[in-house]
Amino acid sequence: MILKKIQNFLGFNKASGKEIVINVEPLERRVAVLENKVLEDFSIERDSDRSISGNIYKGRVHNIEPALKALFVDLNLEKNAFLHYWDAMPAALDSGVEKVERAGHKSRRKKITPDDIPNLYPPGSDIIVQVTKGPIGQKGARITTNISLAGRYLVLMPFSDQSGISRKINDPNERQRLRKILSNLTIPDGMAVIIRTVGEGAKTRYFVRDLALLIEQWREIEERLKTEKAPSLLLAEPGIIGRTVRDFLTADVDRITVDDIDTAERIKKNISRISKRSEKKVHLYSGAVPLFESLQINRQIDNAFRRIVWLKSGAYIVIDETEALVAIDVNTGRNKSSTNHDNTILNTNMEAAEEISRQLRLRNIGGLIVIDFIDMKHRKDQHAVVNYLKDFVRKDRAKTHVLPISQLGLVEMTRQRLQESISQSVYMECPSCKGKGMVKTPETISVELQRDIGRVFSKNKDIHELRILVHPEIMNRLRKEDQELLVDLERKYESRLAFRTDNKVFIEEYKIINGHTEEEIDISHA
Repeated sequence: MILKKIQNFLGFNKASGKEIVINVEPLERRVAVLENKVLEDFSIERDSDRSISGNIYKGRVHNIEPALKALFVDLNLEKNAFLHYWDAMPAALDSGVEKVERAGHKSRRKKITPDDIPNLYPPGSDIIVQVTKGPIGQKGARITTNISLAGRYLVLMPFSDQSGISRKINDPNERQRLRKILSNLTIPDGMAVIIRTVGEGAKTRYFVRDLALLIEQWREIEERLKTEKAPSLLLAEPGIIGRTVRDFLTADVDRITVDDIDTAERIKKNISRISKRSEKKVHLYSGAVPLFESLQINRQIDNAFRRIVWLKSGAYIVIDETEALVAIDVNTGRNKSSTNHDNTILNTNMEAAEEISRQLRLRNIGGLIVIDFIDMKHRKDQHAVVNYLKDFVRKDRAKTHVLPISQLGLVEMTRQRLQESISQSVYMECPSCKGKGMVKTPETISVELQRDIGRVFSKNKDIHELRILVHPEIMNRLRKEDQELLVDLERKYESRLAFRTDNKVFIEEYKIINGHTEEEIDISHA
């Protein structure tokens, strides 16, 4: 008992407060990662828009575009996939991976240059590729010939001879231990592996078992490659449930809560291949209140997708997504907590940096991101904020790159874009404002309406009566402030105007109808 108290006091056996929550419904699956009840990661998957990123295909080269240095490959998708020459060449290890030389293994691969690609993959030839980025907007999928299979602790690269270790593992002693494990793994000739960040602290037998499973999976792909005709799918990346178990089930996860019995059993089965002990972490939720509601996750999701995100200090950040980039602005708001102005700004920017990194993960925002922190006088404060931001984005599974604060006081960063952002999956463009988020004022609508009425009468001399349908708010403006102007129009054209309200008419729209024929007039051609 005394020993247990000492262990608890020193932090042993202490729960991390990290929980994975999975909601399964007929149309969608949602996964939330909580840390001390705070939403830190959120994913959503629907049958209608399931991601193909990570899928492996046997494709057929459709055509080559020398000017773009690219091949377009038929994968039996809506649009041909894009394969840049550089993505068709053996790739060097990513900067986030430390290369580890394995004794007795030397590269026997023939060097390939971009000039070789058109000859290696002429139009009509078969090619095995993997999707690195799913279709986004009008663009087809981005693909590579550098195939990789992700396991729990390892990534198998069947066409590479460069093995390595994730640089996110910082402990030098642990890195040395993992180098030794990597050197002793029995990896088939012509293949390589990368030890993932989750491999930190894992026992040797876990890597051996993971490697065996990955090699078995690759052999199955090779068999399909021989028998399937192009274009065809050779391997589908696991759905959101499978990816969650593979990528998020680390030692610091205390609990996995699922509200569907079949999914819970499937997760236990997948986990048992990795760790029998971890099966106990899976719990089936059967409460009357919906799972996400009971843990207040829905409220956190709603708050996360607002344009303005408030911080605990009273400051706030504004997030605007555009086609070219994402702009994030930091404002002090109600934060007047410190008598030292410089400290208030520094603390606000620090708090904003942490929340921004969280928002990027939650919204799955990718591409170019520009952050306008509150101006800081001292260079050391600027460095501190940027370094603080870098610390928090390191936990992001997507690759990120953060630049120092520019002379204009802006931080530019990039985040790997693998698929559409969550907002683009959940929301659609407003059919009324067309994504502007703003509508014209009643005064502007009145001006445009009067202009169109004059144009209709001028071009159609035989029309002497118009019936006009407008939004009630516009009618209010016409009655109170513009009635005399409308009377002047009737006098000028010796015609009659009759107005009627229609709640179904969008505030910016109006309908002009020929009073004689009852036909709506096309204003654009009036």
